[in-house]
Amino acid sequence: MTDKIQLLIDSVSKVIVGKENVIKYTICSLLCEGHILIEDVPGVGKTQLVAALAKSVDGKFNRIQLTPDIMPSDILGFSIVNPKTYELEYRDGAAICNFLLADEINRASPKVQSSLLEVMEEHQISMDGVTHELPKPFMVLATQNPVETYGTYYLPEAQMDRFFMKISMGYPSKSEEMIILDRTEKYNPIKNITEPVIHLEDVISLQKEVKKVNVSQQVKKYILDIVFATRNDENITLGVSPRGSICLYKASKSYAYINGRDYVTPDDVKNMVYCVLSHRIILSPKGKTKYENTINYLKEVLARVEVPMSRV
Repeated sequence: MTDKIQLLIDSVSKVIVGKENVIKYTICSLLCEGHILIEDVPGVGKTQLVAALAKSVDGKFNRIQLTPDIMPSDILGFSIVNPKTYELEYRDGAAICNFLLADEINRASPKVQSSLLEVMEEHQISMDGVTHELPKPFMVLATQNPVETYGTYYLPEAQMDRFFMKISMGYPSKSEEMIILDRTEKYNPIKNITEPVIHLEDVISLQKEVKKVNVSQQVKKYILDIVFATRNDENITLGVSPRGSICLYKASKSYAYINGRDYVTPDDVKNMVYCVLSHRIILSPKGKTKYENTINYLKEVLARVEVPMSRV
């Protein structure tokens, strides 16, 4: 692990108690230029995780609380006529930043959700015949509550597939929650981060380094064996797309890099499977009866797919 990544992990850990794996997964997504969906019940620190990451990196952070009355222009910006020149001028939306927190994304209307598709895939905004490039790096970090569904809109498969990872915070342990209680009335934990620990140039440099991580043919085949196992399966209505295999490939490289290696092992792939692939699969009625959820299904897939003996 490089010093800069360790600094980033330590900085975010000042706010988020425990959850080192969640922090690592979030950084993995950042290093792969990917977007992340954080799905969990209210009050477990989803928003604080995003705020801590953004404050630890010297970049622009925008937050938008998504509700049914939010319009696409709130995210993408809009054009307005300059009364002096009578020409259209573009006004920035929330997406013109490095880190965009889309809080409770499933409360936004389908029209607003679809406005994020180009932003997330192409890292640009097309409006009135003009293309506006987004700053680099750019990352969407969205949250949603999987329990309360009143007044929410289901995220379509095309939108879900744009998310590099889907992760869950989970409840803290009793000892971790004791630390949270002890500091509750003393200070706001986000103030523990007094200044950024890395700069945008560092992030871009780390993204380039991750691309140099070696993946052997055997490990590539292992990735594809896992992906192809989700296709043509009677337990599956929708299997993993080629975008999913690319994301698993990239995530495995990033995870290896974070753990101080310049090569990927099968264990790196296994560690990334659930957060990268679980939201790209739809179980058939038979699959739901047998496995209940996609995590259980992927566990069975990993159990039956042959693991390569060597990375070479």
